[in-house]
Amino acid sequence: MPSVRPISTTEHRDYLATLPSASFLQTPGWARVKSEWRSESVGWFDDDHTQVGAALVLYRQLPKLNRSLAYLPEGPVLDWSSPHLAEWLRPLAAHLKKAGAFAIRIGPPVVTRRWTTAQIKAGIADPGIRLLGQIPPAERSPIGARVVAQLHELGWRHQAAEGGFAAGQPQFVFQVPLREADGSQRTEEAVLTGMNQLWRRNIKKATKEGVEVVRGSRADLAEFHELYVHTAHRDQFTPRPLRYFETMCDALSDDDPERFTLWLARHEGDLVAATIAIRVGEHAWYSYGASSTQKREVRGSNAIQWAMIRDAIAAGAAVYDLRGITETLDAEDSHVGLIQFKVGTGGEAVEYAGEWDLPINRPLYKAFQLYLKRRG
Repeated sequence: MPSVRPISTTEHRDYLATLPSASFLQTPGWARVKSEWRSESVGWFDDDHTQVGAALVLYRQLPKLNRSLAYLPEGPVLDWSSPHLAEWLRPLAAHLKKAGAFAIRIGPPVVTRRWTTAQIKAGIADPGIRLLGQIPPAERSPIGARVVAQLHELGWRHQAAEGGFAAGQPQFVFQVPLREADGSQRTEEAVLTGMNQLWRRNIKKATKEGVEVVRGSRADLAEFHELYVHTAHRDQFTPRPLRYFETMCDALSDDDPERFTLWLARHEGDLVAATIAIRVGEHAWYSYGASSTQKREVRGSNAIQWAMIRDAIAAGAAVYDLRGITETLDAEDSHVGLIQFKVGTGGEAVEYAGEWDLPINRPLYKAFQLYLKRRG
């Protein structure tokens, strides 16, 4: 059974560099972004003292108590194909219990199901289908099914993806594969051909209208943030402060200079769209986006997405991840517009195993659950 012990930021960073990829939420830099949480890097080591796993643990202390929720967003990073997950998770639980955790929340980075663009379009068009899960998936992952079964057997509890104490990471995401079935890199032409006609037309229109997409610098974050706040007011969500994005830029760039990229789309000098992209090894994410209410007709949002996809292809990424979608396919639901925008890229809907809790102190965990319900 692998042993678990704290590791340094350098050990953590060096181990992740040996892997094809890992979630950016499991990188050492992310601890600096989430400064309101106490953080710790831990590693798994085999009998030969070789490191075989890693995790970023974020501790959120309960009010007035010296006990914390230990949260491992989109982690830990270990061999999830193992048929004996207890050998990995039990030493983790023992370590976190000693650190004062009353419960542990993990987010196994394991795919369980996939749906094609065609399936999603058909589901939205069918009034009898309201949820993605009502459609038989194009692919079921045996490893994902085994992980879910083992977690249930080991006493872990599956959590709803929305809201809550740890904010929660999306269980359903939308991704554009950038590798062919044989593992070769897809070409820009192949990815563009996979997009729907509207996306291709909008990308072409942006070029014709003279939209210019460039990489921004840290100094451009203030301009990004101004447009982001404008977007937040329009779309009715609470914006993060500028300092959050400055910290993200600094922390992730310290881990790897290519990890964080700000993209800016301008039309005749006006900023019409801006985005933040993150890449860890072979996985590229669209993380944050902003767009102007004016000049929507020049299609800056399509142009900037295409620039990010092209950059991911050039970097040798295996996947371009547009992050979360809801499970709804109800044409009357306001969230379906986001899915339709992402579906236009020609990718696929992907379900992960979701987030799971292991209660350590059951009375405290029960009180914690009641606290969450009261918060709504």
